[in-house]
Amino acid sequence: MGKFVIKKAPKGLRFDLKAGNGLIVASGDGLYASEKAALAGIATWVKNAAAAEVEDRTAPEFEKKSSPKFEVYKDDRGYYRFRLKAKNGQVLAVSEAYSRKASCLKGVASVVRNSAGAEIVKG
Repeated sequence: MGKFVIKKAPKGLRFDLKAGNGLIVASGDGLYASEKAALAGIATWVKNAAAAEVEDRTAPEFEKKSSPKFEVYKDDRGYYRFRLKAKNGQVLAVSEAYSRKASCLKGVASVVRNSAGAEIVKG
């Protein structure tokens, strides 16, 4: 089971989702002024991840999906990444870089699997 780790940043709080093996699966895309705001951000993430479909922007003539969604894309360096977008289009989470699309898609599945019921801890 995964866990959300809330940690201090220079001007607020940030959080990461870690898988059961301790590796970071994705990071929250935002800075939060308070613990209450970070907890609300995590709740929004969990809700949207459970309902999100995958929009593979690397596929030729990809099918656009409505938000919430995971957007899989290639960055400027040619690595695969994903971002979780809320129903309103706001980016909630961003991934690490992956050299293979299959690994990126496994990362998406890991976010879905590890978000639901994840423990929340302070790091």
